[in-house]
Formats: sequence, structure tokens, C-alpha cells
Amino acid sequence: MKQLSFLLALAGLILATALIGWFGAGHVADALLSVGWEGLSALLGWNVLLAGLLGLAWAALMPPGTAPLGGLIWARMVRDAAGNCLPFSQMGGVVLGTRALAMQGVRWPLAAAGSVVDVTAEFLAQVGFMMIGLIELLNHAPGSRLTVPVGVGLVLAGVGAAGFMWLQRGGGRLFGALARRIAAPWFAEAPTHVRAFQDDLARLYASPTRLGLGVGLHLIGWIAGGTGTWIAFQLLGADIDFDDVLAIDALTHIALSATVLVPAGAGVQEAAYASLGAVFGVPAELSLGVSLLRRARDLAIGIPILLVWQTQEMRRAALAAHMPAGPIG
Repeated sequence: MKQLSFLLALAGLILATALIGWFGAGHVADALLSVGWEGLSALLGWNVLLAGLLGLAWAALMPPGTAPLGGLIWARMVRDAAGNCLPFSQMGGVVLGTRALAMQGVRWPLAAAGSVVDVTAEFLAQVGFMMIGLIELLNHAPGSRLTVPVGVGLVLAGVGAAGFMWLQRGGGRLFGALARRIAAPWFAEAPTHVRAFQDDLARLYASPTRLGLGVGLHLIGWIAGGTGTWIAFQLLGADIDFDDVLAIDALTHIALSATVLVPAGAGVQEAAYASLGAVFGVPAELSLGVSLLRRARDLAIGIPILLVWQTQEMRRAALAAHMPAGPIG
């Protein structure tokens, strides 16, 4: 899987480079330079606010008093930073986010169960967001050749979300194995925690109210993320409506979901923005500029977060080396 991730990341980088070369590297560079530090700072600030909203969505899923809001926001930022900056699949980011939450004093089984349920709630909300994008595509370009593949992708995403929930509710062995895999590198006696993980998973799903609230907040989060993309288009001078940008963002995520094994969606995001932007009347080089601007934002935020997280890990490891052997976390 590690070799596959590196190969897919390399292929994505080659694709992105080819797209930039095809549509004109100079035009893309001019678009990016036109934003300036002020524009990038605006995107960074909006993304920080978005991280707080996503942390709040995670908190809504957790039983009261079991996890601090600040810890959930930090764990979410670590998850996203790993997914955006490291050559991992998205699951690698989930693993690091779980670890970061456990380091905030949350019991490891609850941290792992909370991560799984939060990812599920976000996926369910994403399906709703994708549906918004498909409706807007049908309104804007009902005869587009993208309609059928987008519709198929949306159906597959819905089936995948339903199947993922079914596996969690009825596939105890599968998620028990996942729990052991997440725990093994960092926690002593990991198998003893698996039953507690499964119990916590059932406990989190026992409250439809919390789950519904989490899904609703995540849907707002997806729309807020689309708003960040709209800000990027405005900074680059694009003449495009807000609802059209939401459609581009939502449909791009269908492509990213279909290629989930590609680390950070390298190349996939650029190709999706270029093709979808053209449908809504945006020049390809400008859409590529938006994609690269988003990547610059992700790196500017993600790299410092990963450095802080790694420093925390090193300090914890140094402390553990001077303590008697026993369970960690």
C-alpha cells in the first residue's frame, strides 16, 4: 500500500505538471502572483475558521464531557494536515488524527470510535453536498457530457456511505481489525482495547440526535469549504457566481472520492477544476490557479501543524523512555 501511494502520488504530480504545461505555465503563474500575500492570508484565515467548525461538528457527535473541543479541533487539523501534505491515503490522516486526539487525554478506544463516526458523518454530508452540485450542473448545462458520470459517481458514493455505515453497525470483525491496526504502532496491549472500541462505536451510534447534528454541521462545513473556493476564484478575478463555484467544488469531490487512494488527490483535483471550470465558463488556466492556490494554503497551514504534532510525539516518547513500561494512552 505504501508503494502504491507513492506511485499514485507521482502519477498525480506528473498529471498536474502536464496540465499546467498544456494550458500555459506563464498564465497560471500570473494568476497565482496576482493574489499576493493579502489574498493568501484571507484564505488561511477562512480555513482556520473552517477547522473550528469541523471540530465543532466532531464535538456534536461525542457524548458530553468526553472530549475537549480544543482537542477535537487540533485532532481534526492534524488529520487534514496529514491528508493534504503527506503521501498517505486519507485513512493515514484519520490514523494520525486519532492519535492526536488520544494525546489530548481522550481514551484511545473512544478516540478511535469518534474518528470513525466523524468520518462517516462527514461522508454522509458530502453526499448531500455532491447532490447540490449535480442539481446545479443540471440547471446550468443540462446537456453536459459530465452529467452521466457525475450521476453514476454520486450513486456509487451514496451506496458506499450506506455500506460503510452497515459495516460499522454489523461488521464488528472488520472494525475490530481496523482498531488493532491503528493501535498496534503506538499502544501496548492493543487487543485488549478492541472490545472497548466496539462498545464506544455502538454508544456513539445510539444517539440519532447527535449523529444528525454532526451530519448537519458537516454539511455546513462543506458549504463553507466551497465558500473558500469562491474566495479563491474572486481573488483571481473570475467572473463566476457563488452557486456555480459550489457546484464545481462539489463535483470535484466526486472525482476525489472516486480516486481516494491517490494521496492528496494529486493531479485529480487539478484535472477536475480545469474541466469543470470550463463547463461554467472559467478559463482552464484560472481554474488551475485556484487549485494550486488551495494547495499553497493547505501546505502553509499543514506543515506547521505537522511539525508541532511531531514535536509533541518526540516529547512524549522521551518522557515514556524514562517511565516504567506499561500501556500508553
